[in-house]
Amino acid sequence: MTTDKISSLIYRDKTIAKISKKIKLLGINAKISPYTFMNIRILSSIFLFFVILYLVDFGYILAPIIVYFYYTLLPNIYFDTKIKKRSHKLDYDAMYFFEILALSLESGKNLISALDMASSSIDSSLALEVREAIREVNLGKSLDEALDDLKTRIPSDTVNNIILNIRESNVFGNNVIDTLYNQIDYIREKLVLEQRAYIAKLPLKISIVSVLFFIPLLLLLILGPVIINYFN
Repeated sequence: MTTDKISSLIYRDKTIAKISKKIKLLGINAKISPYTFMNIRILSSIFLFFVILYLVDFGYILAPIIVYFYYTLLPNIYFDTKIKKRSHKLDYDAMYFFEILALSLESGKNLISALDMASSSIDSSLALEVREAIREVNLGKSLDEALDDLKTRIPSDTVNNIILNIRESNVFGNNVIDTLYNQIDYIREKLVLEQRAYIAKLPLKISIVSVLFFIPLLLLLILGPVIINYFN
């Protein structure tokens, strides 16, 4: 019996499904399996428990509390930060990818050929995921099924909305080109607003750094000779 099969008998199906969903959102290059993560999670929790128990005063009180929060929050700490970062990167990738897709459709290519061309022309996370969807189509899946699977690997709501529009156009025969250009304009505006918000926060960050580091250093330089003379 393999390690994964043994682990499947230990952990609840609901927990494994939840971890599997988060791992999928990391993309097809995510190497860790849900069972491996769960095993590392429980072993590290046991190790942390005994470290706190033996090294910290009142460890028998603190250890269960700290380990509980560690065990509970670890999936969010480990996965959610990566998923959020990947979602932001996919939004950047989407603007260029869907522009090429729209141009390919305008040139007269069908949807599968246009997706294949766009994913082959760009080296990005989104293009890699679309190439996987095209590979699944070539292996016998329908395009609708491949696009549904693609959505499970994409953490960006913006990109998933575009994929949904592409899927609906494939089913109902709608013109997706105008929708793509509208979505591209929306992504571009969204990215501009995010950059403006980031720039707007810079003065506050600079002020905090100044208060914590430069002002104390400046006071030390000004008052240092006075303090030295006083003690002399």
